[in-house]
Order: sequence, then C-alpha cells, then structure tokens
Amino acid sequence: MRILVLIDGSKWSQKAALHALAVAKKKRGKVILFSALDRREAKAMAFNMGMISENLADVQKFEETIWRDMKKSIRDIMVNLLEFCQEEGVNCSFRIVEGPAKEKILEEANSGNYSLVVMGAYGRSGKTRIGSLLEDIVGLIEPPVMIVR
Repeated sequence: MRILVLIDGSKWSQKAALHALAVAKKKRGKVILFSALDRREAKAMAFNMGMISENLADVQKFEETIWRDMKKSIRDIMVNLLEFCQEEGVNCSFRIVEGPAKEKILEEANSGNYSLVVMGAYGRSGKTRIGSLLEDIVGLIEPPVMIVR
C-alpha cells in the first residue's frame, strides 16, 4: 500500500501525515509526503510587501527571499515528518515540486501509484470552512481520499 500525503505546511497537513502513518503501520504501507510550491504565491506576497513598504523597486528582492524561505520551510517540515516516520518504523519518502498546486497534486495523485491520498481539511489560512484547494481537487482525485480534521 502506497499512501500519498499532501503537505502544505499547515498543522492540518501535518495532522494528516500522522493519520497516514497510523494507516501505514497497520497495513505495512509506504508513506510519500508531497508538496507543490507555487512561485506565484511568492510573487503575490512580494508585491504586497512592496505596496506596504512603499518600495516597489525591491519587489524582486522580496520575491527571491520569500521563495527561498518557502522552500526551506516546507523542506524542514518534510524532513521532520520523514524522521518521525522512520522512528516509527514506517517506510517514508518525500517529494517537493514546483508549479500550480492543483495541477501538480492531481498529476501525482492520479499517477496510478497510490492506494490512498490523505490531506488536511484546511490549509495554511486555517479558515473554518473546508479549504478551497480541497474543494477544487477532491472530486478529481482517483484513489480514495482521507480528509483529516
């Protein structure tokens, strides 16, 4: 059994990883932690910083800093989860890709390599309604999906 866990950096996705780990332990499965980083998010944040600081000339510099921090942050989360899985005796790996999240997630989830896809019910914003990405993709994912709250 191969379990794909969607990681976006939120506490909800990390909680989803713990549930996937429990399933993998029972079924002797493998957990694959997956994250898609979209550079457009860094661009938008950099533009907002430029507007707030009234320094649009530095938007490019802001973008590079934000992008680097986004990649480091998600990698640190993945490494911590990977180490935890290994301590628990579960076969685990991770993959970070760049591109539009919806497209990359659907491509990976529907690759035919997974028995289960696990994701958090909410994203990084933590809004009280189900995450908008979840609403966009859950019906398009071919394997069974476990949504963790």
